[in-house]
Amino acid sequence: MTRIAALFDGPLDLIGDVHGEIDALRDLLYRLGYGPDGTHPEGRRLVFVGDLCDRGPDSPAVLDLVSGLVESGHAQCVLGNHELNILCGAIREGNGWFFEHDHDRAEGKFHTSAAVDPTMRSRYLAFLEGLPLALEGPGLRVVHACWHADSVGRVRAASVTGTTAMFDQWEEELEAKLEADGAFVGARDERLAFGELMHDPNALMPMLPNTAVLDETRQMANPIRVLTSGVERVGTAPFYSSGKWRMVERVAWWNEYADDVPVVIGHYWRWPYPVDRAAFGKGGPDLFGGASFDEPLGARKNVYCIDYSVGRRFQERLRGTDFQTRLGALRWPEREVVFDDLATAGVAGSVARRG
Repeated sequence: MTRIAALFDGPLDLIGDVHGEIDALRDLLYRLGYGPDGTHPEGRRLVFVGDLCDRGPDSPAVLDLVSGLVESGHAQCVLGNHELNILCGAIREGNGWFFEHDHDRAEGKFHTSAAVDPTMRSRYLAFLEGLPLALEGPGLRVVHACWHADSVGRVRAASVTGTTAMFDQWEEELEAKLEADGAFVGARDERLAFGELMHDPNALMPMLPNTAVLDETRQMANPIRVLTSGVERVGTAPFYSSGKWRMVERVAWWNEYADDVPVVIGHYWRWPYPVDRAAFGKGGPDLFGGASFDEPLGARKNVYCIDYSVGRRFQERLRGTDFQTRLGALRWPEREVVFDDLATAGVAGSVARRG
């Protein structure tokens, strides 16, 4: 499998982060006009931007559906950071459904999430290992988090085949360099000093400068991390997000993107309605700066983020509130945004085109 693969020709429906929300996915596919077998009467095809799994009620059902669509040729999908965690065996909030010892059960937030059938683990791993890191056509690029030219170039030039092997090789090279430079020492001391407080949202957490530098270095030195979770830089203050205190911030890389080719991404927790981001556990800066839900991003207005935060529906269920989060799709080349519970919601880039 080519790590940077060719994107489908023809009209597309690009679907944002699903996060195990199987009902929302089925509703969205119905609204988009797809039959149960993944065919469309107008010959359209599906492209998923990754983060199929974790947090939602039925990640296995989503993987079953999407893998079937991909294998039948009706869909493409790129690897997201949540799939990368599964491939690497990395324990993270919300992915206990996949592991033999479900680390989420005791906490309770995800106790209703369907667990994997143990006989399916190897099949899911094989499917995820086969996903490309990005898709590219003459007039459109698709990647989970960031089209970063240097990282894309390093992936294209890599001699190792296979995502996991490539990722592990870059991680091993980085760890060896960090240890040789003594970069671990300060960060290790900081983590020992603060221990479990790193996961306490009520802690009075100071900025940990060595941890911040180490986290930025780890993020940016591995091209697969950059493509699947974006550009990160040392922040101005610590913030609590998704279960732990963080010292590095995601960067609105699209403001530095100068290419003519449009890019479609997920990953960044866009909101279809104005919300209190902190109430959803999302700290750090708002990268969208007040842009409307369907507004293209960047200096050239050609980056489209289609993650509408459906991965936070578990919180809405726990609170017993109506859903403000959505699963969204971008119809291409129409640039229309469609949600799982609404008809066409907006035309992305309409303001820019009027100009």
